[in-house]
Amino acid sequence: MVQPLAIVCYERLLPGSQLVNRLQDLHYRVLALNHAARLVATVQRECPLLLFVDLTTPGDVCGTIAALKSAPATAHLPVIGFAPDITPGLLAEAQAAGANVVVSETAVTSHLSQLIDQALRLD
Repeated sequence: MVQPLAIVCYERLLPGSQLVNRLQDLHYRVLALNHAARLVATVQRECPLLLFVDLTTPGDVCGTIAALKSAPATAHLPVIGFAPDITPGLLAEAQAAGANVVVSETAVTSHLSQLIDQALRLD
């Protein structure tokens, strides 16, 4: 059985490691990154099904999401952004960059299956 790949970009141990464990429990292969600068090259090389990004990770996270969404080869990739607190400004910036779903870090682990379904939904 082939396991779909999810890439998780985070620097903070919690909730990043919790998210990795929960995805593995849902039978995803998980590749963890700790810096947004490595994200574009890794996504292009690995071709994941989903991308989870801690919006507080060092680097230009929203710029990286925008770069992925503007490239034809990666524009389709569902991106779920999360942060400790989702302020209106952060929400607007992440959505403008192309994040499909933006939630708090507690919601990303608590409602992971529903968030995956929402991100993968075809409109």
